[in-house]
Amino acid sequence: MSADRAALLAMAGGASLISLTGILVRYAQVPPTVAGFWRMAFGGLMLLGLLLAMGRWRALPRRAWAFCLWPALAFAADLWLWHRSIHAIGPGLATLLANTQVFFMVAAGALFFGERLYGRFLAGVLLAFGGLVLILGEGWAALPAASKAGVWFGLATGLAYAAYNLGLKRAQREAPLSAEPVLVVSSLQCAALLGLAGLAEGASFAIPDGRSLAALLALGLIGQCLGWVLIGRALPRLPVASVGLLLLLQPLLAFVLDVLLFARPTAVHEWIGVAMSLSGIFLAGLRPAATAQGSVATSQT
Repeated sequence: MSADRAALLAMAGGASLISLTGILVRYAQVPPTVAGFWRMAFGGLMLLGLLLAMGRWRALPRRAWAFCLWPALAFAADLWLWHRSIHAIGPGLATLLANTQVFFMVAAGALFFGERLYGRFLAGVLLAFGGLVLILGEGWAALPAASKAGVWFGLATGLAYAAYNLGLKRAQREAPLSAEPVLVVSSLQCAALLGLAGLAEGASFAIPDGRSLAALLALGLIGQCLGWVLIGRALPRLPVASVGLLLLLQPLLAFVLDVLLFARPTAVHEWIGVAMSLSGIFLAGLRPAATAQGSVATSQT
């Protein structure tokens, strides 16, 4: 098998695995903050164990621990918002909305790093939100307040996720090591923050049964280990356009699985809306060839 084909399969496999995370949150049958805590705690410890077993663990300098707090805070906010969105509107639409992080990333590049906004970005925004209008349709006014809140939670997840990507890049610059040790530290810090949030909410961290435990273990394994490792290894070996397109497998498969597993009622115009939104996300995330090197963030939600 050629290296390029292996990278394509790894990227597609990673994106497909991560598409399961929203489904697993539903199956876990625990409060949203608690699901986030166990995901990060199990996932961070699993990744640490994997790195130790492979002899690839390297301790971070003290300065890097402080910079890991930024992505930890941002991802804690991401999961706090996204898990509530999943419970309110289902994993498919919640995952699609979370991927609006592309728009926030590009906007942040223009506002804070002097990057140019290209016409395709505006076209992508219009296409994506036109698709969202089709998905929600005329039923927006009739939606219960909890479902409307779920949509706003999903959009806010995209903002928090963009902040996470920016913070992770900064933390990696402070640590002259591979990304995995940074991810371990920020994952465990994120678990601690979500644990504090859960205590403030008065939530119980008890895992109710074996099915819930299996879902939470799978959430940590898939969300923080296997999917990320596959995507991270494939990223440097693929063109940016291929990466962006393959990463869209995550929200697409999450939406399809939501329909199949949870009997989400979905009309033809909603499927058209999904296709429009995914196309808009892809279009907005494209960069000109001269500036595209290293600009694609992995999808870890």
